[in-house]
Amino acid sequence: MRSQVPVDDGPAPRDTRPWRDPRRSPAERADALVPLMSLEEKIAQLVGVWVGAEASGEGVAPHQSDMIDGDLPWSTIIRHGLGQLTRPFGTAPVDPVLGARSLAASQAQIAAASRFGIPAQVHEECLTGFAAWRATVYPTPLGWGASFDPALVEEMAGRIGRSMRAAGVHQGLAPVLDVTRDYRWGRTEETIGEDPYLVGTTGAAYVRGLERAGVVATLKHFAGYSVSRGGRNLAPVSMGRRELADVILPPFEMALRLGGARSVMHSYAEIDGLPAAADEGLLTGLLRDEWGFTGTVVADYFAVRFLQTLHGVAGDAADAARLALRAGIDVELPTVDTFGDPLVAAVRAGEIDEALVDRALRRVLIQKIELGLLDEDWQELPDDVANLRLDDETSQDVAVRLARESVVLLRNDGVLPLATDVRVALVGPVADDPMALLGCYSFPNHVGVRHPEHGLGLDLPSLRDELARQVPGLAHEPGCAITGDDTSGIPAAVAAAERADVCVLAVGDRAGMFGRGTSGEGCDAPDLRLPGVQAELVRAVLGTGTPVVLVLMTGRPYALGAEYDSAAAVVQAFFLGQRGGQALAEVLTGVVNPSGRLPVSVPRDAGGLPGTYLTPPLGRRSEVSSIDPTPAYPFGHGLSYTTFEWSDPVASGSAASAAPSAWPVDGEATVRITVRNTGRRAGTEVVQLYLHDPVAQTTRPVVRLVGYARVPLAPDAAAHVTFTVPADVASFTGRDGRRIVEPGDVELRFGRSSGDLVAALPLRLTGVERQVGARRHLLTSARVEPAATGPQAG
Repeated sequence: MRSQVPVDDGPAPRDTRPWRDPRRSPAERADALVPLMSLEEKIAQLVGVWVGAEASGEGVAPHQSDMIDGDLPWSTIIRHGLGQLTRPFGTAPVDPVLGARSLAASQAQIAAASRFGIPAQVHEECLTGFAAWRATVYPTPLGWGASFDPALVEEMAGRIGRSMRAAGVHQGLAPVLDVTRDYRWGRTEETIGEDPYLVGTTGAAYVRGLERAGVVATLKHFAGYSVSRGGRNLAPVSMGRRELADVILPPFEMALRLGGARSVMHSYAEIDGLPAAADEGLLTGLLRDEWGFTGTVVADYFAVRFLQTLHGVAGDAADAARLALRAGIDVELPTVDTFGDPLVAAVRAGEIDEALVDRALRRVLIQKIELGLLDEDWQELPDDVANLRLDDETSQDVAVRLARESVVLLRNDGVLPLATDVRVALVGPVADDPMALLGCYSFPNHVGVRHPEHGLGLDLPSLRDELARQVPGLAHEPGCAITGDDTSGIPAAVAAAERADVCVLAVGDRAGMFGRGTSGEGCDAPDLRLPGVQAELVRAVLGTGTPVVLVLMTGRPYALGAEYDSAAAVVQAFFLGQRGGQALAEVLTGVVNPSGRLPVSVPRDAGGLPGTYLTPPLGRRSEVSSIDPTPAYPFGHGLSYTTFEWSDPVASGSAASAAPSAWPVDGEATVRITVRNTGRRAGTEVVQLYLHDPVAQTTRPVVRLVGYARVPLAPDAAAHVTFTVPADVASFTGRDGRRIVEPGDVELRFGRSSGDLVAALPLRLTGVERQVGARRHLLTSARVEPAATGPQAG
C-alpha cells in the first residue's frame, strides 16, 4: 500500500509580476499595473459599493435612494474589480465573527473577479469607536478636547484601529477636524472644539493611533464645513480666505504632518460659491502641491452627484465626475454613481481626459499596496477571527479613563463632591437614559436605533444606574422628556427635590441623525435653549431652594443665563460614551477629581448669535452695542476639588516685570511657571499658554491658545511647567495673503482659561518680517518637571 504522506515539492514559485513584487516601491508597483488595465477596470477601482444600504430612503442619509441602483446583481457590480466596500459592519447589526467571515468571502469574490486579483479597500466610521455592533463606544470628540490629553486620545485610537484591522477593515472615516464656529450646528458634537491648536494637536494624536494600528485615517471635512450660515448643516459658507487659512486649515495641516494621515475627505461646503468637491485650488493646489500630501482624497457620501443636484455647478453626472476628478477627488463614495457608466462614457467620448482617471487610480493602487492588499501572501480572513472581540476590558478601561478626564466642573460652591450622609434626588430626562451618553456616530445611535430587535450589543449603564451604586436611597424622577412640551412630570420632580438635601438635575441631548435627535448630523438648533421644556424644569427645580447640581449631558454648549448662577454646582459632560455613567458618578461622589476643561465656550445668552473666544477686540463687549457676548464660562475653564497656586513666571530667563525678552522671528521663546497643589487631595491642573498680539497688520484674536500641559500633582507637590514656542506658531496671514511672522511686541500669557489669565510675559519678535510656508514649525513643546517643595525650596 502506498504511503499517504504528502510530497513536499518545496516552496511555491514566487509571483514575478512587478505589481506583486514586494522589493519594488509601492509607486513602482502601481506604475507597472496602471497601463495594463482597461478603462472599466481602472474606474472600478475609483468607486465604493454600499451593498447593505437601504434603498427606501429611510436609511443612514437622505438622498440615498436617489443614488443607489439596487437592481444590479453582485456579480455585475464586481465584474471589473472594486475599489472599496462601504461599511459592511456599520450598516446593520452583525455578529463580529460572522461579519468578518462574510467580509472575507466577499473579498475572495472581488479578488477572483479582478484580472489582477485586487481586493477592495474596506472603510468604516470610527469617530467614537469602531461603528460596529458590540464594539466599544468611547467619548465623542468634544470629550477628547475637554480632556486636553492627546496621549490618551492616541491610546484610544490605537484600540479602535486594532479592532478594525482585526475585523478586516482598512480605512477609518475619522477624525473630524472641523473647528466649531457656531454651536447651533448639529455636528458640533463631532468637533474637538473651537480652537485650531487644540483641535490640531488632539486630531493628530488620534491619527497617529489609528495609523500605527495599520488603519488609514481619513481627515474630514476638508474644509470649511463648520462655518455654515446659521449653523445649518450643508449650508453655504460665508468666510474669508484669512479665516480659512488661520482657523480652519491648521488642524488638517497638523494631522497630516504630525499624525501621518493617508486620506482626506472633502467637505460638502461651498466657500464663496465654490464647492469644495470642485475646488482644484484646495484639493490639489494647497493639499498636494503646497502641503505635499500623497494619499487619497475620498468623496463625502454622494457629494460628487451633489455638484449637479444641490450645488448646480454641473449639468449632469458626467460633468460632476469631470469636476471632481479635475479638482483632485480619487474615490467616489459610498457607492457607484457618477464614477460608473457616466464616467466611462465621457472618457470614451473624449470629454474627460483619461489621464485624470490614471492619476486617481495610481493613488488608489499605491495605498492598496501599502496596506498589503496586492502582496502575494495577502489573506482575506484575518488571523484568529474566531476569537474576535470588539469590546473588551482593556478598551473599556481606556473609555472610562477618557470619560473621567472629559468631565468639566464649571461651578461649585462646596456641594460637590456629594457627602455620604445626605439625601440625594436625581431628576431630569437624561438621568436614566443610557442613550444620552452616546454621540450620533456611535453604532447604537447611528444604526442600532433602526434595529431594536438586536439590542444594544453592549453594557450601557445610565447615570442613575451608576450613581445608585454609590448613593443609598437615591430618589429619581425624570420631570420631562428630552423633547416635546409635556410638563406634567415637573411637579413630581420638584417634590423629589424638595424632599432631598441635594438635587442632581441631569438635562441635555439625545443624539440622532437628520432631525431624529437634538444633536448630531442634520440636528441643528435655532438657538441655544435646552430642547423641549427642560429649561422650565431647571427653573422649577432651582426654585425649590434645595441645592442643585446641574449636570449637562449634551452635544453642544447650552446657554442658561441666570440659571447658571443659581445652581450650587454645574457639571458639563459631552457624550461620555458607554462608561460615561460611571465616570459622571465617580466625579459627583468624589471618587475622581475632575480635570476636564472646556473645549468650547459656554454662552450666557441663548438668543444672541454664538461666537467663539477667537475674536478680535471688536468681537468682545463694548459700549456701542447692547449685546454682551461675554460667555458664562470661557474656553479652557474647569475647576477641581483641590486648589492650585501658580508662581514665578519667567520668559527666557527674564521675570514678568522686566523689559520684553527678545524672540527672533526665526527662533524660539522659552517660558516657565511653577504650579503647586495647595489642597488636601491629588489633582490635575491644566496649564494653558496663550498668545496676545496687540498690534498687527491684520486684526488678531485678543488671545489664542499656543500650548498646554496636564500637570498631575499630589497634595503640596509642585512642578515647573516649561513651554518652548517656535516663532512660527505666532505666524498669521498678513495683508497680502502670505503667512508671516511679524516683528513687534507680543505677550505669552499663562492662563487657567482664556478668560482667567494668571501672568503675562512681554516678548519682542525681532528681525525682519519673515514669510513661513508648509514646512513651518507647528507645535509648542511642553515639559513638566517636579519642583522642590518645603521650606528649603528655592
